[in-house]
Amino acid sequence: MKFLSNVLATIVGLFVFSVLSFFLFLLVAAVAGGGKESTEVKDDSVIELDLADISNDYAGKYSDPWVESLSGKSRVGVMDVVKAIRAAAKDDQIKGISILNNTSDLGIAQAKALRDALADFRKSKKFVLSYSNAYSQKEYYIGSVADTVYLNPVGEMDFRGLSTELMFFKDLQEKSGVRMEVIRHGKYKSAVEPFLENKMSDANREQLTALLGGIWSGVLNDISKSRHIPVSQLNAIADGLLARTPEMAKNQKLVDRIAYEDQYHDAIRKALKVEKDKDYNSVKIADYAQNVATTPDEGLGSDRIAVIYAQGEIKSGEGDVTYIGEGSMRRALKEARENKRIKAVVLRVDSPGGSALTSDLIWREIELTKKKKPVIVSMGNLAASGGYYISCGADQIFAEEGTITGSIGVFGVLPNVKGLSDKMGIHAETVSTNANAATYSPFRPLDDTTRKTLTESVEYIYSTFVGRVAKGRHMTPAQVDSIGQGRVWSGKDALRIGLVDKIGGLDAALAEAAKRAKITKYRTMNFPEYKKELGDVLAELMPFASTRESILKEELGEANYRILQQWREAMGQKGVQARLPYDIDLR
Repeated sequence: MKFLSNVLATIVGLFVFSVLSFFLFLLVAAVAGGGKESTEVKDDSVIELDLADISNDYAGKYSDPWVESLSGKSRVGVMDVVKAIRAAAKDDQIKGISILNNTSDLGIAQAKALRDALADFRKSKKFVLSYSNAYSQKEYYIGSVADTVYLNPVGEMDFRGLSTELMFFKDLQEKSGVRMEVIRHGKYKSAVEPFLENKMSDANREQLTALLGGIWSGVLNDISKSRHIPVSQLNAIADGLLARTPEMAKNQKLVDRIAYEDQYHDAIRKALKVEKDKDYNSVKIADYAQNVATTPDEGLGSDRIAVIYAQGEIKSGEGDVTYIGEGSMRRALKEARENKRIKAVVLRVDSPGGSALTSDLIWREIELTKKKKPVIVSMGNLAASGGYYISCGADQIFAEEGTITGSIGVFGVLPNVKGLSDKMGIHAETVSTNANAATYSPFRPLDDTTRKTLTESVEYIYSTFVGRVAKGRHMTPAQVDSIGQGRVWSGKDALRIGLVDKIGGLDAALAEAAKRAKITKYRTMNFPEYKKELGDVLAELMPFASTRESILKEELGEANYRILQQWREAMGQKGVQARLPYDIDLR
């Protein structure tokens, strides 16, 4: 017995030693990383545009220096990359940009911002080259701006137009006994449609068709301009799948050269006047962007414009890089309006919406900030429902043509497991002191009184939402309601109906903010700064911490995992939601 206890004590001791050693290693690494020098950029260098680990506009920053050091591999956001490309155009050490087998999780507005920066870079008479073994539509959209577009001899190109697939869960609910009780306002508010029907409604199909058409039109116009191919011909190529092989793609003038990767590198050497057997100098875009971000801007004065990033779903709480919480957003807006050096605010929104309450709390902070200094909104990939709610009061709103916006509508969903519990033999009884003392129970059908009160809540929040938009956009409530009802619009259509003021990206919004603040020289300050516990970060970095999510994704596959995620998100929604009517997946 004593032997076993000694063995157990030894095992526990080794485990504790390993955990402590691991934490010590992380802390030492964090200290070392905190003092990391900038990457050396040599003469005649080429930037490698690898975006695989860059997806958010804003990489975030944390108030705790240890958390800041340990949080994530990439400390670079998409807007940092755009800024770096613009800086590279004036950098004598940089001779060109190479887009080599690029893959990314960028949305259409982010791809547009990146593409515009590359187009401006080309005006400096430096080269941009693109190579891929297989072009997806999004990666081709980015790469098509290059001077020369390469495709592998046995590669392929996906150029077929845009589509989106929605999943419906009505039958699943009936079979499982778990159903969603739905209260909504807006004939287009289709976030709850998958729980009510087995097919798409006419209203939903109408808005989706218009939305995809608007986004595709913007993509084609940009490609047409770069490749000198009429839009009508590009549509014919997509309809007939006329660019699916390298030879077909070249015949249609979508690519310039069919070549292997070594031949692509030879072309770069030739442009740099480097011998074939020599390596050319290169620098990764993330490293170069870090250099740009940490290099002081000279001669820009003391004035500042705050860029506050609102990215991800809107939820209650602190917030983080991947979701919007009232804690970090309210602190950021308060600091921006009280800091005397900050002369204007640009709110960069990339959000499908979420909690109606949190959206209103952020809206209120923007209203307070507007009283002291200009607030301009720059919409990214999407600023829908709650994302539009927090935008609508700004002094001016910018969107890209492909931005998904609007969706002025609200809904509430309540999971009900009465059918499942009956099947399993689980029964619930309630004892109350008053008629309405008991709140909603998932073990009972939704009664008329509860449905009535919830409907009143949804209607109240919808009317409040409409009122906020009417005030911010100088419309009548009736005008807002006519373009509301949960309908989603592209940025191009949103401009036409008055939901946004101008088409443009973050740079255009900054220029407008500077104009309204009457400043010409300024620097930008990025917000929010998030509060996160060091213990949470260390737990995420524990050895053998292959998360349950990664295991599920691997076992189920991407498509099935996406279905599971949508179901779980719906089950986890609390309170009235101002959210995009669906999770749109552009392919």
